[in-house]
Amino acid sequence: MFHRIGRTVVRHPVWTIVAWVIAAVAIIATAPSLPSNSDESSFLPSSYESIKAMNLQEKAFPSAFTPSAIVLYQRADQGKLTATDKADITRITQELGQKKIEEVQKVVDGSLSKDGKFETALVQMDKKSQGQPKQADAAKALRDDSTALAKGTALKVQVGGQAAQNLDQQDAGKTSDAVALIGSLLIIIITLSIIFRSPLIAVMPLILLLGVVFTVSNALIADATKVFGLQANSSISALLIVVVLGVGTDYFLFLMFRYRERLRAGDEPKEAMINSVTRVGEAIASAAGAVIIAFCALALSTLGFLTQLGPALAILVAVTLVAGLTLFPAICSVIPPRALFWPGKKWHQEPSGTRFAAIGKLVGRRSGMVAIVSGLVMVLLALGTLGYKASYDLASGSIPKTKESMVVQDTLAKAYSAGAAEPTNVYLTSTGGKPLTADFTAYADKLRGADGVADVSFDKKTDLNKAGTTANFTVTLKYESASDQAIKAVGGVRTVAHENAPPGSEAFVGGASSVFKDINAAVNHDYRTVFPVAAVLIMLILGLLLRSVVAPWYLIASVGLGFGATLGTTVLIFGRGDGLIFLLPIIMYLFVVAIGTDYNILMIARLREEAQEGRSPREAANMALRHAGPTIGAAGLILAATFGTLMLSGNAFLTQMGFAVAFGIVMAAFVMAMFFTPSLTALIGHAAWWPGHADRAAEPAVAGAGVPGGAGGPGGTDGVRDPELDKSR
Repeated sequence: MFHRIGRTVVRHPVWTIVAWVIAAVAIIATAPSLPSNSDESSFLPSSYESIKAMNLQEKAFPSAFTPSAIVLYQRADQGKLTATDKADITRITQELGQKKIEEVQKVVDGSLSKDGKFETALVQMDKKSQGQPKQADAAKALRDDSTALAKGTALKVQVGGQAAQNLDQQDAGKTSDAVALIGSLLIIIITLSIIFRSPLIAVMPLILLLGVVFTVSNALIADATKVFGLQANSSISALLIVVVLGVGTDYFLFLMFRYRERLRAGDEPKEAMINSVTRVGEAIASAAGAVIIAFCALALSTLGFLTQLGPALAILVAVTLVAGLTLFPAICSVIPPRALFWPGKKWHQEPSGTRFAAIGKLVGRRSGMVAIVSGLVMVLLALGTLGYKASYDLASGSIPKTKESMVVQDTLAKAYSAGAAEPTNVYLTSTGGKPLTADFTAYADKLRGADGVADVSFDKKTDLNKAGTTANFTVTLKYESASDQAIKAVGGVRTVAHENAPPGSEAFVGGASSVFKDINAAVNHDYRTVFPVAAVLIMLILGLLLRSVVAPWYLIASVGLGFGATLGTTVLIFGRGDGLIFLLPIIMYLFVVAIGTDYNILMIARLREEAQEGRSPREAANMALRHAGPTIGAAGLILAATFGTLMLSGNAFLTQMGFAVAFGIVMAAFVMAMFFTPSLTALIGHAAWWPGHADRAAEPAVAGAGVPGGAGGPGGTDGVRDPELDKSR
């Protein structure tokens, strides 16, 4: 199949390029705009208690005041507020309400802090637009107007809350995108320039990936988001840029290394490109298939963010794969090799005595020692996972601490009760539609007695709906809403609320801490479903590719060790304080498992190819490292470095993700694929391919195999000649 693809593309490169242009224009022109949602509660399905509580609140208290933004007042000299200051605060609050800012429904007085240094105003926005970009615009208007109204006073005014966090998250996302893009571009250009000594090869993948693949993928992602009703999130964009540049450059490298190798073996350029697509196509397609399936497994997640991220990344990798098999070889086919590799002069010469040749000899001769040492390194690093702790505050994790909304959040936690900024709500509702007859005071006392509760408030006049069927108890916890203590405390509140609900009624606990607790439960569900499903599907791909039952087991086990080593190291570096962002292990697992499988596939496919030339398992491992090692090393370096640029974003979530995925790729390329996998395969020998015989030569090895220009060429790979091209010559 891949020979036919390569032959068609190389024989008709112009038509292939034209087809890509037409398809790209049509897809981009018809795609809708990509929406965005930063509301963490939208991550969860309606079956979770926090969402049931939210739906009940909207039904029973449609006009209930739920602040979307908080205006924080303090003196510029940080002293106590004076009578004049308080009068200015009242005036500013009233005038903000009179501004008629879009989305803002009401601005009311808040409360004075115990130390008398802070006062707040609460801003209610349209609940239907919660988490949408227009509420971030409203937060920006609030900041501008409140600052203008405070001129000439002794006050300093700042705006925080959910809407302001959305605004700051958008700004941080733009910075992340720019840093990821610029950093990735520089890394790819510099690395490719060093490897191939060709400015054309250095810039070609960037133009194709950003100009064609990324824009087409974004359009298809927007289509999928609209058709399937998925959620979009501002953190996805920077990740997509890194993935398309990293993975796309990997596929380009796989193709160019093999193309150069076939040219060195004496193939005519078009024949060399067909042979390259034929030999590399299966490995690239299998590797991409493993990545796509791993990402599609996220569709089983219960978290909205992951159900959006998975299909988006799967679409991106699929488009990159198609480009790698068609667009890349088509463009390279219309450029003569001398122009493609210019000004380099040694592209047609086979190097000798390379470092990878030395590594190959080591792995071939000392397979047992190499397998033990590399495996032990991963096991020792994996011990760090014992200290894993999750952080559920995605907003804080994705916004620098210096941003205004984060400063307001920290100030509120210190000046008021830590849980005052985002209280918990207990809704007691009648199950039969009749008015409640419960002793509300006694019920509030029960809630007040739960561990971690600072206060409970209930006013029968305002906290009981008109029909008398639902009561709202506001519970203030002692802890910040996203902390482990608050999540544990809200579990106790749920127990007390459920057990003490009077006959004929039931209780639902809502609020931020309740949402985080449900996210915790959803993540645990994903660990039990997404992880094993992705692993099984990847093993099936490996089994079909290698026609073996044995090899997939130790290959997936090696990738599992790499994941453990990556998570353990990330915990040791980032997980000592508040812990790792709760999404990180899932994303890390999918990237490390999928991309680690990529490199394992490339290495073992080359190892099989060498074995089919009649070499022994140890000799095959030696030659596979000699010829596939540079490809994997370069690909791993570029991909790790591009993900590493996320560490410069100033975003805690992307910083942790950037390090974790970059380190995981380093482990996959330079420990698993370079040492552990080939040494283990050499030790197992022919049994690794049971029950098939994929490593056996179909015919006796060709004399002179491995000699540049010989039948086998470098690494003993037979050229696949195209009869049509032979006729043309």
